[in-house]
Amino acid sequence: MNERILVVGGGAIGGVTAGRLVRAGHDVTVLDANGFHVDIMNGPGLVLDLLGTRCRVQIPAVDRPERLDGQFGYVLVTLKSLHLDAALTPLVTRNVSDTYVSLGNGLVQDVVEEIVGPERLVVGIVGWGATNVAPGHLRQTTAAPFTLGERDGARSTRVTRLAEILQDAAPGTRVSPSILGQVWSKLLVNSTFSGLGTVGGVLYGDVARDRTARDVALRLWTEGYGVAAGLGVSLDEIFGTRPAELVLREPADVPAATAALNAVMAQVGATKASMLQDLERGAPTEVDVINGGIVATARRLGLATPLNSEIVAIVHEYEQGQGSPGPGAFERLAALA
Repeated sequence: MNERILVVGGGAIGGVTAGRLVRAGHDVTVLDANGFHVDIMNGPGLVLDLLGTRCRVQIPAVDRPERLDGQFGYVLVTLKSLHLDAALTPLVTRNVSDTYVSLGNGLVQDVVEEIVGPERLVVGIVGWGATNVAPGHLRQTTAAPFTLGERDGARSTRVTRLAEILQDAAPGTRVSPSILGQVWSKLLVNSTFSGLGTVGGVLYGDVARDRTARDVALRLWTEGYGVAAGLGVSLDEIFGTRPAELVLREPADVPAATAALNAVMAQVGATKASMLQDLERGAPTEVDVINGGIVATARRLGLATPLNSEIVAIVHEYEQGQGSPGPGAFERLAALA
């Protein structure tokens, strides 16, 4: 089996993954459109802060598909949804691989599938977080595994071997027979905590510590949970917590839901939303496949999602230079909760 690995996107998640795999002895190449970033990876190497351990790792990298040599067993897709078509279509045309692994946020696997075809798609979930500190400098902020799966739940040879390889980047990586349940559980985490962290300009843990934001978070989680239920998706446990534990059906649920929220934050509280990082560097966000993904799905089901819809509106305002992240956004959302 060809075990060469191509990582598409050398940003926080892609760069840390590639660096960890190279350190473990795997044959890895990164494709990234930023020529300066590529030069750093090939030259002095990326500086990686890996949960308290700092290292410098040289990683073979190219800035254009035509500079790739040969075929790859796996293509790990860590790019933002806005850039997928431009990055992946040339790879499909050149037939560089039979397996593309979607590792983005929200419902991005649907976008990847449209480009590469269903037979080439493996769905992946990234449980851990990372941040771009500076050019050529990345920091892993939390530890958690990858979760992988075939859409139909089959435990294929390719996904089993990929899980073994990715253990070297994220110990505990596993194959799920119900990957779409994992996708929606992670989507609830992203839409709730990445959404609120972005509009408020704070870390995930800061959302839980702010009383207004925490109350909105539980309502927002409940809203997304209702959409998943409407789809008939069976949500998987995430970060050791059953998604139903954070759902508010009546006021008496608040203490238990808050305890479940605190348990999740113990693992991911240090995460800085990738959407917030995008805003800080003036780049478009993925809000349309995260909170917007929930809104679009709810619309098809005839369900209302006022909180997710408002987060989409707020983030687009920020992208257009109207206001900036801050706690005032929590009050605006609380008025709808």
